[in-house]
Amino acid sequence: MAYPFVHPDETRVLSKHFGEPEARTLAGWEARGGYQALRKAVEMGPAEIVSEVKDSGLRGRGGAGFPTGVKWSFMPQASGKPHYLLCNADESEPGTFKDRELIRWTPHQLIEGCLIGARAINVQHVYIYNRGEFFETTQILARAIEEAYEAGYIGKDILGSGVDIDITLHMGAGAYICGEETGLMNSLEGRRGEPRLKPPFPAAVGAFGRPTTINNVETLCAVPHIVTHGGEWYRQWGTEKSPGTKLFCVSGHVRKPGNYEVPLGFNFREFIYEMCGGPPEGRALKAVIPGGSSVPILRPEEIDIGMDYEAMAAAGTMLGCGSVIVMDETTDIVKQVRRMSDFYTHESCGQCTPCREGTAWASRILKRIEDGWGSEEDLDTLLELSENMAGKTICTFSDAAAAPIVSSVQKFRDDYLALIRRGENLAASA
Repeated sequence: MAYPFVHPDETRVLSKHFGEPEARTLAGWEARGGYQALRKAVEMGPAEIVSEVKDSGLRGRGGAGFPTGVKWSFMPQASGKPHYLLCNADESEPGTFKDRELIRWTPHQLIEGCLIGARAINVQHVYIYNRGEFFETTQILARAIEEAYEAGYIGKDILGSGVDIDITLHMGAGAYICGEETGLMNSLEGRRGEPRLKPPFPAAVGAFGRPTTINNVETLCAVPHIVTHGGEWYRQWGTEKSPGTKLFCVSGHVRKPGNYEVPLGFNFREFIYEMCGGPPEGRALKAVIPGGSSVPILRPEEIDIGMDYEAMAAAGTMLGCGSVIVMDETTDIVKQVRRMSDFYTHESCGQCTPCREGTAWASRILKRIEDGWGSEEDLDTLLELSENMAGKTICTFSDAAAAPIVSSVQKFRDDYLALIRRGENLAASA
């Protein structure tokens, strides 16, 4: 079975076995070299694994891009308390569909990454927090965990090493806010999914009050490859500050949507037009969101940049989790931003006033503009609202909600003004 949309120029490391049903099984994964990295890892000391991951330069693929090895080094080594590793498989960012594909096709790749990560930070229990709506992937992953237990890869004295590691698969209830690491911990503990104030940070006081590290699915899936081949091998791709390959989810007005794995630093314009086929025939590109709905929008003239953390930041946006949303000239930018704002209004946990009230007011104003009842002063109000939301709350949810609003008003102001003028003209002729 050929996985859809495999481009010959892709660098397939994590996605190499997409489209191969046999890779889902333990026997199929072992035949493809699976669990050899774990065998190597149990013979390595925790510090040696952390050092190798540091050398690789692997950065968190959940959106923040924080160096994974450095994050692991924050975990205390001799606290006398249980330690926990949490795998964030909630994947609720609009436009993102990479983690569920990693689980769907290569669940043992994730399990192996979790086990190696647990070994690196002296963890005895791993929790994989999977989004509740992902019924199919939950079933696939649950079966893979059972197989790994039966084979002795999980549980007591794994591979005769004296190392004990258990894995629990936990299903969330579909709340976007539980993708935030402390909201995820609250949900895991059976409490309302609300972010916590930091400090204390999870490495000191995390899940169940114990030292905890949280990593994304894609991040952990890269770990077995790094342990097998070494940090320098991983650095053959990407840039100096953003090494390795990255999965990008492409959706919207593009001829070849899907998941693509390319080296970080790949040219964004080439990626959209050559690898993904560009917009439908006869249509021009209008806007691109490079990292999911929570990052600033780019205009067509801004996309001749590298697909890496530094280049995206220099362009005034973020790589995020690699969710590329393409919009052609037929797109109503105001309508799309209003839909994003409605999403954030619905998903706000309501704990912080600037977020709870700001998202709701932004949605009302955007809807008013869209319906032809807006005024030019509304644009200033939207920018002021966004300024009072960003950086004023416990987590970065309100920053995410503000990003598409601010960037759209700044870069597509004429679209807003056209709706405002049309409404004024209709009112004058009534």
